Amino acid sequence: NTFFRSQSIRVKLLYYFLALILLPIGTLGVLGNMIYSKSIEDQTNIHTVQMIEQVNKNVEFYIQDMENIIYYISQEPKVMEFFRSENESEQYGVDIEQEVKKILRVFTDVHPEIAGILIVNKNDIYISNEMHRITRDPLTMEFWYKQAVTMPGAIQLFSNPIGRNITTRLKYSADDVVTITKAVEDSKTNENTGVILIDMKLDIIEKVIEDITLGKSGFLYITDSDGGIVYAPINPIVYRVKNTWFNHFTNSSVKKIKGSNYQIIYKDSKYTKWKIVGVFSLEETLQKVINMRYYTLVIGGFTLLLAITAALFFTSSIVRPMGKLKSLMKQAEAGKLDVCFTSKYNDEIGQLGKSFNNMIAEIGKLINMVYMEQKRKREAELKALQAQIKPHFLYNTLDTIQGMAQEHEADDIVEIIGALTKVFRIGLSRGKEMIKVLKELEHIKSYLIIQKMRYEDKMDYEIHFASDVMDYNVPKLILQPLVENAIYHGIKAKRGAGKIIVHAKKMEKRLFFSVTDNGIGMTEVKIREINEMLGENNPKENNPGYGILNVNERIKLLFGPHYGLKFSSIYGEGTVVEVWLPIIEQREW
Repeated sequence: NTFFRSQSIRVKLLYYFLALILLPIGTLGVLGNMIYSKSIEDQTNIHTVQMIEQVNKNVEFYIQDMENIIYYISQEPKVMEFFRSENESEQYGVDIEQEVKKILRVFTDVHPEIAGILIVNKNDIYISNEMHRITRDPLTMEFWYKQAVTMPGAIQLFSNPIGRNITTRLKYSADDVVTITKAVEDSKTNENTGVILIDMKLDIIEKVIEDITLGKSGFLYITDSDGGIVYAPINPIVYRVKNTWFNHFTNSSVKKIKGSNYQIIYKDSKYTKWKIVGVFSLEETLQKVINMRYYTLVIGGFTLLLAITAALFFTSSIVRPMGKLKSLMKQAEAGKLDVCFTSKYNDEIGQLGKSFNNMIAEIGKLINMVYMEQKRKREAELKALQAQIKPHFLYNTLDTIQGMAQEHEADDIVEIIGALTKVFRIGLSRGKEMIKVLKELEHIKSYLIIQKMRYEDKMDYEIHFASDVMDYNVPKLILQPLVENAIYHGIKAKRGAGKIIVHAKKMEKRLFFSVTDNGIGMTEVKIREINEMLGENNPKENNPGYGILNVNERIKLLFGPHYGLKFSSIYGEGTVVEVWLPIIEQREW
């Protein structure tokens, strides 16, 4: 902007230094903090997911163990006989009850996590060592029995099983156990014969979870398929987590609880239909990042102060000699040319000062040279004024000779003098570089008339110029050197008569000239040599064919490398020279 452009170099350098300093500090401070924060958050999430996976596997292991116990119990012969009993007084004897109780006691003794086992057949007859019916209401009408029968072959889990018509001598509450039930079917008829119920102590799940920590205040808890709490540690945050938050495909979300952000990660168990939920505070997790951010700001501020001090020192060391050079330049501008810059350093500014000293010395020389040049220029102008009469004198002399030839009826002399006059006039063209194609046609025609007079039957020519190109502009005298080259190097070196044909037309949206002769021609080596010379930037005057090289160089200097001359030849048959020019409409040159 205008404000920055108007500032001194010292201020600009200071801005540049500050920008170079602030860019890495800001980038490392912001991006580094973001990357570190994201890394810690990802690591914490990965750790939480691993803990949840481990807890889920342990819980599923214990539930699977309970299901296996139910299966083993259901396969005992005495238990199978009990399931077939229809009347407690007739077929169901005391001996069977005692045998079944012994079987159940074996499992409860081996598995301390079992609080109690209850077996109920379809006729509402039950056996248990720990449990008994509270009222005479049928157990087959209990919710846990009906759900097990409704879904045979699959275990049913009931957390916090309150409202059952069952009591226990162990005096545990519904909050202390989770109930596992499964229907038993007759292997022959596939009919339901009863249900086996196991109350599993939550202590076993508590032992799995209590040793797991998620930061300082994070925790894990378990909910059932209905969203009820199966197990949760004592923590006020548990009951603030809403079940609607778990309807995400990512199994992870961030929610605000009591003014703080909490990461909530959960996993659904396909086997138990429970959710294992992990909850931890993001602010607590990212506390290290916050501390790091603080230290980064302190260190960055201290570094910035040191950098500004160093920048001021460096800019002064750079700008001071530049200011001295600026002062000397102003003195030189005012006309004082005896100033001199001195510096003990040989850096860019020192070299610039040496160049300034050389420039001042050169200016002094140039002033003297200009004085002498002006003197010589006045002398040259006088000589040029005197020389201007020479072309007019030549034209007048030729007109006089032509008039005398007409008086003596020497028509051939009249014709050649007229042609020579045109050659001179068009060649001078009042100092113009560009002429019309029509003028170039007249020039080459006059030149060929003179040459025809000289060589007589040895040479013939044809000129074919399209009518639609006559008003285009071209550099003057581009065809005469080519025709001259064709005569002296082609026709003259051939035995017998030769012929030159000149064409001009539009082709490929460009102006095209060609000079064709049926002279001696050139070898492939010679043609390659000429075309290579045409491609050179600076043709030398001592090169053979300097005239054609000069024409080619003029065209390229005026119009660019896409235009110029091109030679092709067959030895013994002749040569063709192509001239390519841009189409230039009428224009002042």
